[in-house]
Amino acid sequence: MGDMTNSDFYSKNQRNESSHGGEFGCTMEELRSLMELRGTEAVVKIKETYGDTEAICRRLKTSPVEGLPGTAPDLEKRKQIFGQNFIPPKKPKTFLQLVWEALQDVTLIILEIAAIISLGLSFYHPPGEGNEGCATAQGGAEDEGEAEAGWIEGAAILLSVICVVLVTAFNDWSKEKQFRGLQSRIEQEQKFTVVRAGQVVQIPVAEIVVGDIAQVKYGDLLPADGLFIQGNDLKIDESSLTGESDQVRKSVDKDPMLLSGTHVMEGSGRMLVTAVGVNSQTGIIFTLLGAGGEEEEKKDKKGKMQDGNVDASQSKAKQQDGAAAMEMQPLKSAEGGDADDRKKASMHKKEKSVLQGKLTKLAVQIGKAGLVMSAITVIILVLYFTVDTFVVNKKPWLPECTPVYVQYFVKFFIIGVTVLVVAVPEGLPLAVTISLAYSVKKMMKDNNLVRHLDACETMGNATAICSDKTGTLTTNRMTVVQAYVGDVHYKEIPDPSSINTNTMELLVNAIAINSAYTTKILPPEKEGALPRQVGNKTECGLLGFVLDLKQDYEPVRSQMPEEKLYKVYTFNSVRKSMSTVIKLPDESFRMYSKGASEIVLKKCCKILNGAGEPRVFRPRDRDEMVKKVIEPMACDGLRTICVAYRDFPSSPEPDWDNENDILNDLTCICVVGIEDPVRPEVPEAIRKCQRAGITVRMVTGDNINTARAIAIKCGIIHPGEDFLCLEGKEFNRRIRNEKGEIEQERIDKIWPKLRVLARSSPTDKHTLVKGIIDSTHTEQRQVVAVTGDGTNDGPALKKADVGFAMGIAGTDVAKEASDIILTDDNFSSIVKAVMWGRNVYDSISKFLQFQLTVNVVAVIVAFTGACITQDSPLKAVQMLWVNLIMDTFASLALATEPPTETLLLRKPYGRNKPLISRTMMKNILGHAVYQLALIFTLLFVGEKMFQIDSGRNAPLHSPPSEHYTIIFNTFVMMQLFNEINARKIHGERNVFDGIFRNPIFCTIVLGTFAIQIVIVQFGGKPFSCSPLQLDQWMWCIFIGLGELVWGQVIATIPTSRLKFLKEAGRLTQKEEIPEEELNEDVEEIDHAERELRRGQILWFRGLNRIQTQIEVVNTFKSGASFQGALRRQSSVTSQSQDVANLSSPSRVSLSNALSSPTSLPPAAAGHPRREGVP
Repeated sequence: MGDMTNSDFYSKNQRNESSHGGEFGCTMEELRSLMELRGTEAVVKIKETYGDTEAICRRLKTSPVEGLPGTAPDLEKRKQIFGQNFIPPKKPKTFLQLVWEALQDVTLIILEIAAIISLGLSFYHPPGEGNEGCATAQGGAEDEGEAEAGWIEGAAILLSVICVVLVTAFNDWSKEKQFRGLQSRIEQEQKFTVVRAGQVVQIPVAEIVVGDIAQVKYGDLLPADGLFIQGNDLKIDESSLTGESDQVRKSVDKDPMLLSGTHVMEGSGRMLVTAVGVNSQTGIIFTLLGAGGEEEEKKDKKGKMQDGNVDASQSKAKQQDGAAAMEMQPLKSAEGGDADDRKKASMHKKEKSVLQGKLTKLAVQIGKAGLVMSAITVIILVLYFTVDTFVVNKKPWLPECTPVYVQYFVKFFIIGVTVLVVAVPEGLPLAVTISLAYSVKKMMKDNNLVRHLDACETMGNATAICSDKTGTLTTNRMTVVQAYVGDVHYKEIPDPSSINTNTMELLVNAIAINSAYTTKILPPEKEGALPRQVGNKTECGLLGFVLDLKQDYEPVRSQMPEEKLYKVYTFNSVRKSMSTVIKLPDESFRMYSKGASEIVLKKCCKILNGAGEPRVFRPRDRDEMVKKVIEPMACDGLRTICVAYRDFPSSPEPDWDNENDILNDLTCICVVGIEDPVRPEVPEAIRKCQRAGITVRMVTGDNINTARAIAIKCGIIHPGEDFLCLEGKEFNRRIRNEKGEIEQERIDKIWPKLRVLARSSPTDKHTLVKGIIDSTHTEQRQVVAVTGDGTNDGPALKKADVGFAMGIAGTDVAKEASDIILTDDNFSSIVKAVMWGRNVYDSISKFLQFQLTVNVVAVIVAFTGACITQDSPLKAVQMLWVNLIMDTFASLALATEPPTETLLLRKPYGRNKPLISRTMMKNILGHAVYQLALIFTLLFVGEKMFQIDSGRNAPLHSPPSEHYTIIFNTFVMMQLFNEINARKIHGERNVFDGIFRNPIFCTIVLGTFAIQIVIVQFGGKPFSCSPLQLDQWMWCIFIGLGELVWGQVIATIPTSRLKFLKEAGRLTQKEEIPEEELNEDVEEIDHAERELRRGQILWFRGLNRIQTQIEVVNTFKSGASFQGALRRQSSVTSQSQDVANLSSPSRVSLSNALSSPTSLPPAAAGHPRREGVP
C-alpha cells in the first residue's frame, strides 16, 4: 500500500517538475538523494553540487534568517512539488475483516459445525423412519409437523453465532475507530517552531514544507529531514534510525544532516527542511514497512490459531491489545524507521499487565473445567443411550436405523458443546476490552491521554509514585522573589536605583544573552492576566527579573543576535549550568554563565561588591554565603541560581573544548532565589494518594533544602515522621559497595523510607525506579509510576510500570517513552488515573462474579439434567441467548460503572492478590446454591406445582413444553437480579448504591427483561419456548427477586469463617518452576522458545557452579529478580550501567545476566568474567 502512494507521489512530482522546471533550483529527487548521505560525504556533495547551505537556501527560495514568506500560494506550491509532511497511516481493518477474525474463535467454530450437521440431518429422512424396530429411546411418537421443524434448532444456533460475531466485530471496529481519533488528536497537538517572514511561529507538524527554517532545541523530535544551518552544541540521538547509541555531534562543516524521527539531546540551532513526509528518511522506511507488515500479520494469525480453545480467545484479546498499543503510537512521532520492528520486539518483551496475567490464568482454569464437564456429559449421554437401547431393550442395530441413531448422537454432541460454551467465559476478553476502552475515553476528560491500554489498569495497582517537582507539583511559573546583589541580600525585588550601574549592565547582559533566544516574556493575552512565559521557565523567571528591575532585554538581544554568539555551552544534566561566549568590540572574549548556585559558586574566585568592583571570593567566604544566603533561600523553597561572568584575552585564544579550564575563575554577579509556587490542588491530591496506600516520592534536580521545603508544603513529608531526604551523591554512596556496584540489598535499606531525592541525575532516577521494582523487600512486588518531562527522564519512564509524561512541558522524547500523557501537567490528574485503574479492575471483578455464578449454575444444570433426563433442561439456543445476555450485555453494564471516591479508601491489590477474592467466591457459590436449588425443584416437581405436563423425557423433536420454559425463564430472571447483586464485590449491603449514575446499566437490565418477554411469549420452536400465563410469569419474577434477599443473607455470613473457599486467578511468584525460570509464568512463551530456555538453563547451571565460590548464593537469597530485561528492554543507559556493574565477577547480581538470556553467547558460560556481554 505504501509503495502505491509512493509511486503516485513520484509520478505526480515528475509531472510537476517538468512543468515547474524553473520554479526551484533543485528537484525533490536531488534533495532526497542528498539526504541519504551521511557526514563528510554529504558535506563534499553539498560543496560540489551547490556550493554551500546558503546556496541551497537560495535555490529553495528561502532565507536562513527570515524563513519563508509564508504566503498561501507559495506553501501550496511547495506541498505540490515536494509533498506534504504526512505519512499516510495503514488502512484500518474493514468490518468484514473483523467479522472474519471474530469467526476464528474455536468455540464458535465447534458450534457452527454442530449446527450444520444438525441442519443436514434434519433434512435427511431415512427410509427406516417409520421402522418400529429403531429405538426411539424415550418413546412418544412424533407428529409430521414436528419432524419438519427439526431444522429450526440448527438455524437458531447459527443465528446466535452470527449475533456473537457481529457484536464482537462491532466492538473491535469501534475501538479501532476510537484509537484512530485519538491518534489524529495526538498528531494535531504536535507543533513545531519555524521561522516565517521573520516571525518565530509554532505550526502543526503536518504544515511543515520544504524550505522552512525550523528551530530545533533540546528535547525535540525532528519532524522532517533537513540541513543544519547554524546553532550551538547540537547533539542528536540517531539510534532510532541507525541503532547507534552514541550521540552524534552536528556541525555545519562536518555533519550537517538532521534526520526525521531522531531526538535532539543537547543544544539548539536552525535547520533548513529538505524532505518531508514519505520522502523523509523515516517516511521511506515506513513506506517499506507498509507493504511488509501485512504479510507478517497473516503468518502470525496462522500460528496463533493452532492454540487450544481458551488460548484462542485469549490471543484474540491480546492481539486486540497489541493492535491497540501499535495504533496508539502517533505515526509521525513514532520512533524512526524501524519503529515497527522495535515495537514487535518490545511488545513481547513487556511483561503482561497484572490483570492480563491473572485473566489468562483464570480463563485457562475455567476452560479446562468446562472441557472436562462437556466431555463427561457427552460420554454419559452416549453410554446411557447405547446401553438402554441395545443392552436393556436388546434392539438390533439395523442399517436403515443408522441415520436415526446418528441424529441422536448429534443431539448429544450439541448438548456437550452447549455445556462447553456456557463454561468458557467468552465475555471475558470483551469485558476487559469494553472496560478499558470506556475508561480510556473517559480518562481523556480527566486530562489523561492513555497511549498503552494496559497502563490504565496497572495504574490501579500502583504502590509508589516517583514524581518530578517542577511543573508537576508546582505551577512551573518561575518568578524571582529574592536576590543577593552587591553584598546585599534583598528579601524582595530591589529598587533599580540601589544597584550599581556597572553591575546592572553586566546583570542585564548576562541574563539576556546567556539564555535561549526562544525564551521570551510576552504581554498577557487577557487584561489583568499575568504576562505569558514562553520557552524555558527558569530563564523566563530571570528575564522577568530584568523587567522587574525596569530594564529591557530585547535591545541587548537585537544588538547581539544569535548568529553572533561565539560559543554556547548549553545546559545539560551533567553540567547543570549554561554558558555563552561573545566577542567584545576589542576582539577579547567574555563568557556569561548561569546555573545552580552551589555548582557555579564553586567556580567563582571573585564577586562584584556594592561599587560594582570585583573583590576576592575565598572558599570561606563561599561557605559563609551558603549559610547566610543560599540556605535561607532554599529553606523558603526557592531555587537558587547564580549568574557570573569571565573575561578572556583575545590572544592566545582559549581552547574552548577544554571545558574544565574555561568554566573556572568566574566572577559572581548575583545570586537570585526563584519561587515556583506549589499548585493549589497538589497537597489534597497527595493526601488522597497516601490514604490509598500509595507512597509519593519526589525526585528533583533542585538542592536538598528547596526540595525539602516544597515536600513539606505538598505534604509528601510530615515533620516528626521517620523519613529520608537524600542528595544524589549520598544516595549513590549508600547503594554502592566498595567496588562501586549497585547492590539490591543496599537499595532495600533505603527506599522504604526515602521520600525526597534531591540533586539527582537521570541515572539516579532510573536506579531508584529499578531498585524499587526489583525489590523483594515487601511481600508484594512494588508497582511504580513515574512522572517526567525532560528528555533525560526517558529511561526512568520506560523502566517504570506506568510512565506519565507532561503534555505541555514535556519533550517529545519523554512523551514517546511514556504510557500516559497528562494533558494538563497536573499531579491531581494522576490521582484520577489511579481511580480509573482501580475501577477497571473492580469492573472486571464484578463481571467475573456475575459470569461465574451463571457458568457454575448453567454447567451443573446442563450436566445433571443431561445425565438424569437425557436432555439438557436448557436448550442450546437458550444457552446461547443466556451466554449472549450474560456476556455481552453484562460486560457492557458492569464494565461501565463510573468510579467513585471510595475506590481511593483502600490499599492497592498488588500482584499476588487473586482476581476472585474469598468474598467473591462466597457470593458466587452462595448464589449458585440458591439458583440450583430452585432450578432442580422446578425440574423435578415443577409440573406438580404449576399443574402442567412434565417436560422430562420428551422425544427427539417434540414441541417445547411449558415446564422447561418456566425453568428457562426463572433462570434468566435470577441472572437479571443477580446482575444487580454483582455491582458490589466487597460485601457491601446496599447493592443499589449509585445505580442511577450509570444509565447504561439501567438500560441494559430493562432491555434484557423486555427481550426475554418477547423470546418467551413469541420465541416458539426456535427458542424451545411455549408462551406462559401471567401467574407463571409472576412466579418467575418472584423467584428472581429472591436473589436480592438471598444476597443480603450471604452478606451476613462472615467470610473469615469460610476457610475452605479457594481463591482463583492468582499470580504467584514461584509456581512449580525451577528458580532459574522464576516469573516465567508471567511471560507467555511458545514451545520453541521454552526449549531454547531449557538449553540455556542447563548452561546457567554450569555457570552457577563456576560461580558458587563467588558467593552467588547470596544474590539468590536476596531473591535476585529475573525480570530485569524481560520486563522491558532496558534502556541504553541502564545497559551500560549493567555492563559496568558486571565488570567484576564477585557478588554479581546475576539478575542482569540471567534476565536477557537471548543476548548472551553460550560461550559466555565458560568465562565467568563475560557475564554482562551485551
